[in-house]
Amino acid sequence: MRLSRIWRLIRRVLFVYVPLILVLILLLLPLYWMLITSFKGDVEIYSYSNQAPLIVKAPTLINYQWLFTKIPFARFLLNSALVALVTTAFSLVVSILTGYAIAHLRFSGAAVIGILIFITYLIPRTLLFIPVTVVTQQLGAYGKLGSLVLVYPTFVIPFCTWLLSGYFKTLPLEPEECAMVDGCSRIGAIIRITLPLAVPGILTAGIFGFTLAWNELLYAIVLVNGEMNRTLPVGIVNSLINRDTYLWGPLMAGATLGSIPVALFYFFFMDLYVGGLTAGAVKG
Repeated sequence: MRLSRIWRLIRRVLFVYVPLILVLILLLLPLYWMLITSFKGDVEIYSYSNQAPLIVKAPTLINYQWLFTKIPFARFLLNSALVALVTTAFSLVVSILTGYAIAHLRFSGAAVIGILIFITYLIPRTLLFIPVTVVTQQLGAYGKLGSLVLVYPTFVIPFCTWLLSGYFKTLPLEPEECAMVDGCSRIGAIIRITLPLAVPGILTAGIFGFTLAWNELLYAIVLVNGEMNRTLPVGIVNSLINRDTYLWGPLMAGATLGSIPVALFYFFFMDLYVGGLTAGAVKG
């Protein structure tokens, strides 16, 4: 009995914990490298005789200081936050209404409409940025930060709608119907009953939409002009990369600061995010 227990422990370590640790190291190593590089000076970064490249020997904040003194990094952060928040808020409103209609309102073609909405998300953005540019020019928004607020929902809404429609299908209709029997309107029942129950799914869609808008690069390069209108990804690329010259210290510092907002969202809402994503994907 004791020998079999030891054998089970050995198998668990070899086939569960060791693979998990290897995968964890593989996933976290680039993030760790980015973090420690942001605290290294140029001498330490470019030292080829460094015997311990995974350790910071002389930590410094010069790279972070460089970001806020040499380039308008704070403005890049503000632009990205503004675009991401507005895009997420608008996309959530549309996705909640559309997802609820597909999941709970009975009308012909609901399933087909849901599939077609999701298919629009799968269209590569590299095929669309030229017609999107023409449309923004015709609307008079080309070159302005507002053009991103117009364009980003076109790929955030389809996925959020698909996800929320799947999550709404997991919610029971009985509480909402009981509220309507007691005299509550459908809108009132949705606001008082359905939406509180759908908080994990809504939060999941919101985190996804914010992440997508925060990290988007192609449209932000094509549609926006002027240094003060740049979002964070575009500002970092244009300001810290000059042809084949890379300012690795400030570049890693900027990437570290740019990762913090999204990392905080995932850290504080991980359980709700995983639950909402799993339920929406399974039922969708």
